[in-house]
Amino acid sequence: MNILDDDLWNVARVAKFLGVPPATLYQWRYLGTGPTGHKIGRHLRYFPEDVRSWVREQS
Repeated sequence: MNILDDDLWNVARVAKFLGVPPATLYQWRYLGTGPTGHKIGRHLRYFPEDVRSWVREQS
């Protein structure tokens, strides 16, 4: 995956994509469930393909 092909998603974008509140993503991160997120400075960011892969694994 080329990072330049897909921008990193912020928490609001992932929450909208998954249809969950942003707080759910933080809770999932704390519990070690949910898609893999990466801290960039103080910000939490997601690779879109990681989120899509996580969704596929849930079914």
